[in-house]
This record gives sequence, C-alpha cells and structure tokens, in this order.
Amino acid sequence: MGLFRRGPKRDPREAPRDGEFSFFSEREGGVFRSQVRQAFAERGLEVTVYAGVVADSAGRQFGLGNLAAVCHRDRRGERVWPTMIRDHVGKVLRTMDGPQPMETLSEDEIRARLFPRVVAEETLPPADSFRYGRAPAPGLREVLALDLPEAVQMLSEDSLTDLGEVAELRIRALNNLRALPVEGHETVRRGDGSSFEVVLGDSFFTASRVLVLEDLVERVMGTPLTADGALVALPFRHQLAFHRIHDSQVVPALQAMAQFAAAGHEDAAGAISPNVFWWRRGEMTRLSEPDGDGLRVVVDVEFQDMLERLVDDEA
Repeated sequence: MGLFRRGPKRDPREAPRDGEFSFFSEREGGVFRSQVRQAFAERGLEVTVYAGVVADSAGRQFGLGNLAAVCHRDRRGERVWPTMIRDHVGKVLRTMDGPQPMETLSEDEIRARLFPRVVAEETLPPADSFRYGRAPAPGLREVLALDLPEAVQMLSEDSLTDLGEVAELRIRALNNLRALPVEGHETVRRGDGSSFEVVLGDSFFTASRVLVLEDLVERVMGTPLTADGALVALPFRHQLAFHRIHDSQVVPALQAMAQFAAAGHEDAAGAISPNVFWWRRGEMTRLSEPDGDGLRVVVDVEFQDMLERLVDDEA
C-alpha cells in the first residue's frame, strides 16, 4: 500500500456532485449504486438502494461508505468496480449468512484472533452495544474485534459476556496487536528539515497500533520515546503517523502532520480522524480541529510550555 498515489481518471470536479458521497459525480454515484444492486441480485438477493445503504426484505442494512471510498480511490478507475463490488458483496453475505464465529470457534481460537480496534465514534451504531469501549481521544473509540479470514467483526458487549472480563480480554488483544509484523514503514522528510514516520499496511489494525505506541516506536526507530511523548495521526485504518518529540522540530512536524492527516482522512475507506494528537503515557490530546474547509492547530498551555522548554534547551 503506497503512501502517496496518483488518483484514477475521474469526472471533473466541476461536474455535479453526488449528494451522499461528494467524491463521486452524480453520474459516478449512479453507476456505483447500479452495480451494487446488480451484485446483490447475482447472489439472489433483491435490495432497495438508498443514498448510503442498501436494505433487504428482512430489514438488514449494508452500509456503502467504505465500499464507495475503496472504489473511488482505486487507480484503475471504473472498469474494475464491478469485480470489486461483487467480491465485497460476496464476502459480506458469506459473513452474515454463514456460521457465526462466536458460535463455531473455540475460546482459545477467539482469543488468538482478538484485537483492539480504534474507530471513529460516529461510525458505531447509536445503541449501547459498544458502551464498554474506552475513548482514547475525543471522537475516537476503542472496541474489541475478531480478525477473520474474510472480515473483521467488531464485538458488541453482549457477545463478550461468555468470554470473560473486558479488562482481561483487552490485555490479550493488546498482546496480539504487539505481535503483528510491521508491514511497511516510510519516513516523510520536509524541506524545512522536519520529518515524521508512517507505518502502513493492509491490516485493519495498523492505525490501532497507537494503543501500543511505545513498543512500536522502539521497534521501528530503535529508540524509545522521551517523556514528552509523540505526535500521532491516524487518518484511516491502514496508516499510523508519528513524530518522536525530542527537539524543536516538533513545530514544523506538527504542521506537516496536520496536512498529512487531513489529506489521508478525506474519502478514505475506514476513515478514523483528520486530526493530530499529542501522545503522552498513553493519553492523547487533540492538537488540531476543523476550521472551515481545513484544519487549524490548537495547542494547550502544557504543550506550549513544552515547546518553550525545547527551544530554550537548544539556545
């Protein structure tokens, strides 16, 4: 998975935009939904297609946001949409209609596949199914999930009842997360001398490695974090960016990462957050926030004091 990619040939931005997915033109949105309906029909399931979801006669709903983003971002363009959509629909239906893993897997198998997953809070259902999940930062939620061959299944509170205490399950999930290989790592260097690191991969838990950041940084950089921690950004599920804070280069790094996070979050499948956070001892403080069509950096007194100290140390 590349860090920077040339986009596919698309309708011009001046073309009328789709009401639900603004990265599509009206025409592209129509083509996409028509192909979704066709893919379900080929599986013997008639669905009603709405702007952002499809629904079958049994009342089941299937969200279209991530699939739309995946199609939009594929460099090969519309010619591959039918295959991508058919594959996705097939996986979704096999997962929903097949044997349920919580009923067929042994307890040891479940624990071996258990991972913590950081998601945007707004993507969770409004019910209390995931109220057990902690909030690592404003707008984010950490839930437990099963890594299955064809899907990642987030686990509701009810589904965890027979497995044990959530705190104990989280410890096992974090250990599984630490054991994952680092699929890819790139250093982004700027003309002003600043830099930050990006860990990337196909795993749905790549961005969630912010939960084990100390281990990850030492593994990637060969150097531990200082007491000042790090800047972190998790624009979408397949990327985690960080800058180890140790000198005044944190200032340009913060600006660069704010741009990186906002760009990576836009139109991404599995989008998490467009913001940059200050990570210290497992706590995350948001350092950027929406400002019209962009983001602005906002630092608190503690962060400002740290910056002044780092500058003074170099004087």
